[in-house]
Amino acid sequence: MTQIDWVERWKRLVADRATLASGHADSGYWDRRARSYAASTHGRSDEFLQVLEPYLSPSKTLIDVGAGTGRHATPLAERLEWVTAVEPSEGMRAHIPPRDNMTVIASTWEDAEVAPADLVVCSHVMYGVGEPVPFLDKLQAAARERVFVMMRETDLPHPAAELRRRLAGDAGPRLPKFSELFMLLLQVGVAPDVDFIRYPIVTRYASMEEALTDCRALFGDGWDEAKATQILDQLLRREGDELVFDGGVALSGVAHWRPQRT
Repeated sequence: MTQIDWVERWKRLVADRATLASGHADSGYWDRRARSYAASTHGRSDEFLQVLEPYLSPSKTLIDVGAGTGRHATPLAERLEWVTAVEPSEGMRAHIPPRDNMTVIASTWEDAEVAPADLVVCSHVMYGVGEPVPFLDKLQAAARERVFVMMRETDLPHPAAELRRRLAGDAGPRLPKFSELFMLLLQVGVAPDVDFIRYPIVTRYASMEEALTDCRALFGDGWDEAKATQILDQLLRREGDELVFDGGVALSGVAHWRPQRT
């Protein structure tokens, strides 16, 4: 394990995944998926907030890097003095409810200009980050007290992955995992505390067309609309007015540490 350059391994995983589809790094993808993402995540019990709990107080400030639809920023605004939500996707930002003590910044983290905060959180964002070290350095520079980064350890629980298995014989190049983030952090001199959390993943769509659009963006070459429709008809179940994909239980890790000053 000590012979592996984890930074270069990370870059290679991100580059290989980009040949399949760039959805996780494409704000346009998230614009299209915002409604489905909000419907899929806002009712989920979130153990990430339990990891943050010991570090929260009404006098503290927080930056949510890649805030999405405000799944974390919104409840955290009720517990903190101020929250800054950084989110590049206009579609995702539109779902963040306004709060008197929240600033929403329309930017990627790499380009964002933000004042430091006590806490900095980054949940399920780094999968498409091709230069992880500057990204992590900026997280540390923005945090006065603690940085939290969450990523999945299990494979992407998404219908597009199952479609690829059935149509192409494999799920294609994978995303980086939490364990690779952990080893990368050790390589750059950060020894984080770690919490693991498990939670069910359910993806909700308003229509078959929305499901096809979402899966098409993550599938890569070899897409077959007719066959994909047939398979999705088997994979998705009807729940009221929505089509639902049960992704099973995901295992994610949260690395958190006091920022290092150079």
